[in-house]
Amino acid sequence: MEKSKLPIRTVVAIGIGAAVFIILGRFGSIPSGIPNTNIETTYAFLSIMSVIFGPIAGLFIGLIGHVLKDSIFYGQIWFSWELSSGIFGAIVGIAARKINIEEGLFGFKQAIIFNVIQVIGNAIAWFLVAPTLDIVMYGEPVNKVFIQGIAAGVANMITVGIIGTILLFTYAKTRTKTGSLNKEE
Repeated sequence: MEKSKLPIRTVVAIGIGAAVFIILGRFGSIPSGIPNTNIETTYAFLSIMSVIFGPIAGLFIGLIGHVLKDSIFYGQIWFSWELSSGIFGAIVGIAARKINIEEGLFGFKQAIIFNVIQVIGNAIAWFLVAPTLDIVMYGEPVNKVFIQGIAAGVANMITVGIIGTILLFTYAKTRTKTGSLNKEE
């Protein structure tokens, strides 16, 4: 019987990614003025890791990183939001198939594809999943959780759109473009 395994590269990316998620969640967050809702740089980082390493890595970096961040810094988890971070990472990881960043290409077309996918991912995670689960799991007031979800989602769309796009453009510059190396005769 052969077991399906995650590549070591993905496992390492999940561990390092979750650790950086925790650090950015602590030191790269700006209060939004809405209770328990911050403007987060973590999602720009999660988006680049998801594009580079794929949806499985994105799912687990978002989920594990958020659970550990909330456990360490707040003493409790809010599973609806941690799960939403993982869902966002997984959805953005799907962009890896459309962008193929390892080819060294990240121009206007790839930036548009990435941003369409990240906006959809943020909308699903923060406008739908997090508020709905807050209501179902924790009995939270509808108005409160949807205001928090919309604020977090819009803030994430903007930070991922700006910082995530810049990070992906910069990362693509470090990759060797396909066909750029020619054999000398």
